[in-house]
Amino acid sequence: MDAQGRGRADNIDPADQWVLNPNTGEYELRLTPSAPQSSPQSSVPGPRRPTPSRPAAGGTREAAGRETASREVPGQRRRRAEPEPPAGRRSRRPVKKKSKAKKALLWTGGSMAFVLVAVSAAGYLYIKHLNDNITSVSDDGASTGGFSKDKAINLLIIGTDKRTGAGNEGYGDTGSVGHADTNILLHISKDRSNATALSIPRDLIVDVPDCPTEQSDGSQKVIAGTTDVRFNTSLGQDGRTASCTVRTVTELTGIQPDNFMVADFNAVKTLTDAVGGVEVCLAKDIDDKQSHLKLSKGTHNISGETALAFVRTRHSVGFGGDLSRIQLQQQFLSALMRKLSSNSTLTSPGKLLKLAEVGTKALTVDSKLDSIGKLKDLGLELGKLNPKNLTFTTIPVLDNPAEKVKATVVLNESKAPAVFQAIKEDVSFTAVKKKQAKASKDAAAARLKGTKSAASEVRVRILNGGAPAGSAQETLSWLQNDKGVLKSENAGNAPAELSKTTLEYAPDQADQARELASLMGLSGSAMKPGKSVTNSQGLPAITLTLGKDFQGAGVSLTTPTKAPDVDSKTTADKVTCAK
Repeated sequence: MDAQGRGRADNIDPADQWVLNPNTGEYELRLTPSAPQSSPQSSVPGPRRPTPSRPAAGGTREAAGRETASREVPGQRRRRAEPEPPAGRRSRRPVKKKSKAKKALLWTGGSMAFVLVAVSAAGYLYIKHLNDNITSVSDDGASTGGFSKDKAINLLIIGTDKRTGAGNEGYGDTGSVGHADTNILLHISKDRSNATALSIPRDLIVDVPDCPTEQSDGSQKVIAGTTDVRFNTSLGQDGRTASCTVRTVTELTGIQPDNFMVADFNAVKTLTDAVGGVEVCLAKDIDDKQSHLKLSKGTHNISGETALAFVRTRHSVGFGGDLSRIQLQQQFLSALMRKLSSNSTLTSPGKLLKLAEVGTKALTVDSKLDSIGKLKDLGLELGKLNPKNLTFTTIPVLDNPAEKVKATVVLNESKAPAVFQAIKEDVSFTAVKKKQAKASKDAAAARLKGTKSAASEVRVRILNGGAPAGSAQETLSWLQNDKGVLKSENAGNAPAELSKTTLEYAPDQADQARELASLMGLSGSAMKPGKSVTNSQGLPAITLTLGKDFQGAGVSLTTPTKAPDVDSKTTADKVTCAK
């Protein structure tokens, strides 16, 4: 084979690798050509095709052309032969190709179950087949409407205790419609440098809100909410769908998921089988009769039934409750991500295709993720993560004080709000260096330094620039009655909405601005040196514009700079041994 031919062989389009086997009538993946080819022809095996100048027996040239067209591989593209360089001149140096591992990483996104979109460059018929595999349900308006590539992503992953498929009779509640048994709110930072997987205990006592839900006939029904119930009843109970779990998460955390995914027992078994198992570690022997997990102390590669038993067990680890099982599930997901992002998976077309097949069958997604193309885009965003910057943690909780026999937990009100706020503010739970210019950071910090005027000397106009209705009046009352800022007034709505609250002031009003920033809990980045305005009395004043981040009078708006205190956390790159 000449150099030109080798160049084409090293850069085979994935779509060209799908060929029709005439013996079976099925498309098959051919990883290497069976013989050298001197021209970019289709590699479909079978009888020799008639040439355009010699029609097939019993037919015309047009018929032969139709026969040839009907045998084209889906998605195959014909390549034009490269022109020979002029005599006496050297051809251009070949462009350096990316490694196969990097190519595969770009295709797959390399993260958790989302790499099942790996073959999106394959033929049209196979893409259609994968699309047909996907099961989607309405999000009932509970989500944001879908993730965006230029924003942080919040994905709710729900594991149900619903029994489907053979071999699951020993798991879950008999006749269960599928409750929210395992729940993880996955937050991916805007710059994709880090992510936080926040586990929500199934036995956490919450309020489930009213849930508008699409019925099988297309009609809408509002399923009444309930108070002081277990989180897992947000799905399945009284006909609730996953969209109700999304609403419950929003109610609990203040974080609205962009999308959701639902998996049952079979997903754990089929996904681990597809990647050849994942590696987990135990600090002691386990023989759990209820979960059917029997493993010795040490490291094991688990898949299928054993993997399912691993994520289901709880009586033989920790304190024997759901919180102990959550730690096992976090270890399992960390191991799965490491396996999915490893070269052994990314460079194996067979594994990637199997992942695509079983993954699209194993997951139920919301109506905004109902195609292989959308899943591919999500997978590519997730694939930008480094496992060492994916943190697994759990909502801070306490034993329910109302129970003598501890069976449920309640929110730890002293810790949980800070965790929710950090996620909303896109704060990393790992030590990730943010790409913020040092000069800009120093300038913002400098605005808070210096003398401050007395609160009684602060003259401020308050505008609503995207905060909830009534926020300007609420802030005015709080400043006047609680903080002594008497020279303040409600100036109505701002000309435009702002995502962040700002405080604009003239140079000679910096001392007033620093005092108000201290009272409001504003960061230096919220302070905008500018010009003075005139208040209703014709006197110069500073301008406070409440943005969409405003959460109420007296609630600090300073963005946290470090992760809050949590009871436990681990990152996906570390192997921990369950105790």
